[in-house]
Amino acid sequence: MRDRVALRGLRARGHHGVFDFERREGQDFVVDAVLYLDTAPAAASDDVGDTVHYGVLADRLVEIVTGEPVNLIETLAERLAAVCLEEPLVERVELTVHKPSAPIEHEFGDVAVTVVRDRGGAS
Repeated sequence: MRDRVALRGLRARGHHGVFDFERREGQDFVVDAVLYLDTAPAAASDDVGDTVHYGVLADRLVEIVTGEPVNLIETLAERLAAVCLEEPLVERVELTVHKPSAPIEHEFGDVAVTVVRDRGGAS
């Protein structure tokens, strides 16, 4: 599938991490979602009902990030990818969770986990 809808840089505050202070204080997480779907029907109809409403999807992703804490961003990425695949038109998702304030005692640019999931469960 060559068509993609991308939602990048979605920022929300969550309480994920393995350390008590991460759970207590929280930190910002940044989500990038690339959805693979056929956009031709939406282009032909010019109707948002024929594609993924990225505003609604953003709300759902933020609910996950701000919701139940998990230890690992791998777990968070998996949950977010599952939400994307609940969209009926999405055949595949590439989902990245960035943890820009990860508790690392060295200067770094980013920590991120990317998962690629298909509707059929294969990756």
